[in-house]
Amino acid sequence: MQINVVIGEIQKQSAQAVVVNLFEGVIAPGGATGAVDQALGGQISALIAGGDFRGKKNEIAVLYPNGALPAKRVILVGLGKIEKFTLDIARQAAATAALKARELGATTLHTIVHGTGIGELDTQAAAQAVVEGTLLGLYRFHELRTQLEEERPDIETLVLVEQDERKEADIEDGANAGQIIAQGVALTRDLVNRPANIATPTHFAEVAQQVAKQQGLTYHILEKPEIEALGMHAFLSVNKGGGEPAKLVILEHNAKRDDLPAVALVGKGITFDTGGISLKPGADMHLMKGDMGGAAAVLGTMQAIGALDIPLRVVALMPLTENMPDAFASKPGDVVKSLKGLTIEIQNTDAEGRMILADALTYAGEYKPEAIFDIATLTGARVIALGSQAAAVMGDESLLERLRAAGEATRERVWPLPLFEEYGEQLKSLVADVRHIGGRPAGTITAGLFLSKFVPEGTPWAHIDIAGLDQEESKSGPYTPKGATGYGARLLIELLRKW
Repeated sequence: MQINVVIGEIQKQSAQAVVVNLFEGVIAPGGATGAVDQALGGQISALIAGGDFRGKKNEIAVLYPNGALPAKRVILVGLGKIEKFTLDIARQAAATAALKARELGATTLHTIVHGTGIGELDTQAAAQAVVEGTLLGLYRFHELRTQLEEERPDIETLVLVEQDERKEADIEDGANAGQIIAQGVALTRDLVNRPANIATPTHFAEVAQQVAKQQGLTYHILEKPEIEALGMHAFLSVNKGGGEPAKLVILEHNAKRDDLPAVALVGKGITFDTGGISLKPGADMHLMKGDMGGAAAVLGTMQAIGALDIPLRVVALMPLTENMPDAFASKPGDVVKSLKGLTIEIQNTDAEGRMILADALTYAGEYKPEAIFDIATLTGARVIALGSQAAAVMGDESLLERLRAAGEATRERVWPLPLFEEYGEQLKSLVADVRHIGGRPAGTITAGLFLSKFVPEGTPWAHIDIAGLDQEESKSGPYTPKGATGYGARLLIELLRKW
């Protein structure tokens, strides 16, 4: 999508559609909305007076100027109560208006930057939110469909209209960041939406290589023989039944900048999860194509931070494999030795994500990071504990604070769970150093505690469990479509931008 910034008045724009807004409870529109209302002879005021538009969050109305304005349509979007207004509501409003514009057949959209007036948002942040909301809301996954005759065409151009020329540079910077971030999320969504016969470990590695070339990232891949030679037998225990060999993809941003602090990201990359020998029920197993949502979020993040050129050294490690049952697959009761040297008793082969993360976390220590974050669709217990409103996080308190702040800014919220040492009793094994599951009680916590055993000594670490948040069976918000959500990418991008 082409994104432009224009200095001028929204009511004077020759456009297929222009977007203005209204807070709930406002009787007499002001600012840009007031100017449009005046040009329309009070049509917006009449809607309010008649009770047909109240300004509730994401409420929408379409007005037709019939020559009173150069624009063909006016889209009015509600922002809700002013005391509850946030950047995310601006993001939602932008998505709501963009979806309505596409539904009406518009291919060019002019909009004010929601919230920079009485909403008191920072101009750059508001512009970023408007562009993010627009692009995330308009996202569609069509690459595998052949019959699209009934689909409306995409909006090709978004124009941000601002009357105050002093704000132009900030709006341009915010719009640029919003577009880059939305593109990172779109990549994440694309990978999760692709079926497992396409988005294989090989395909994922090829996409990662393309991202590296485009963004000037250092690219390295460890193939199965090298993984085996290093001693990553926890990782390979999952791959034993897989149709494709395992891969560990490593991307680095600012790889040669030893003067910059280093942060490592580790993403779970199970490109399809049958559960292995501990086979999952057939119902909803098709959703397990998204079990690489953590790795996809990491790759989307790396694309964005490369384009934004943030002043950090960032290392991304993405262990990739299928988890399949066959005669060579790992069995419940097997014991394997991890890269760290700890022996692990496998009690359920459907708890495979923590096995590939264990070795990847240990290997991340080779890059001497000052912090490590792992992100994974790890436990169904997270869904039971927190539902659809927050990812579960565990680890170093200072890193959890950073994650909380990033989560509030992006609305990809997180909630901390404890790692009390007493939970470790559930991971004791009779035959190995540790068993990899701790039973039903506190399943998300014991998974995090297991991972903590493989973090390099003395390195701050945080674990992000996004199980159940990677995909939506029904549309959950204006910028969260059915299918892949891209959850985690904006969280990590915000985290790193504010490091």
